[in-house]
Amino acid sequence: MIDPHLAGRLAFAHRLPTQPPLPPGLHALGLFAERDAMLVVPDGIDPHRPTPLVVLFHGGSGSAEKILPMLRAHAEARGFLLLAPQSVFPTWDLVIGGHGPDRERVDLALAAVSSRFLLDPGHLAFAGHSDGGSYTLSLGLANGHVVTHLLVSSAGFLSVHLQAGAPRIFLSHGTRDEQIPIDRSARVHVAKLREAGYHVTAVEYDGPHAYDPAVVAQGVAFCLADEA
Repeated sequence: MIDPHLAGRLAFAHRLPTQPPLPPGLHALGLFAERDAMLVVPDGIDPHRPTPLVVLFHGGSGSAEKILPMLRAHAEARGFLLLAPQSVFPTWDLVIGGHGPDRERVDLALAAVSSRFLLDPGHLAFAGHSDGGSYTLSLGLANGHVVTHLLVSSAGFLSVHLQAGAPRIFLSHGTRDEQIPIDRSARVHVAKLREAGYHVTAVEYDGPHAYDPAVVAQGVAFCLADEA
């Protein structure tokens, strides 16, 4: 049998905080000497009440600094924690050759956040653009037992060797994307995901290989909604 960790399964589980909360602002979590995970803590977080968390994955040759503008204003306006891990190499391990050090770093970052804040088990989302969107989709489906929503932007591929749970998926892609054409990416992904029984909201927009702020806002609302 395949090792679940090699297939992308995280060890993370919800727990009660054991450390004092971090104050509002942008924080390096102090987990790694280079390319540390970053956490945005908005004003008004009550550490004793469950708080939504969005984990945001950067694109290829990216960083937390580059990808945080995609969601930071939404986190500060809507009161959710925003965690931005960073890959060891220029892009995520799965893109290069399989789950490894980046899965471990994501696990450590999630544990660090949950040690300081009470997380809402009904709203723990993965999000990302380009390679980060591919990583969101692939890692998210392997961890649907804890990940409730996926906000996927311009994902190039879907690689899943282990499925768990049923995360709700918001998948968007620009119709003028020349880097990752929509016909061989998003439209294929949506058909496969729906055939597999996942709840998918698919949004196509008139744009290139770049996230659309208005569509991102729709995705945030999707991730924060309370499903019946």
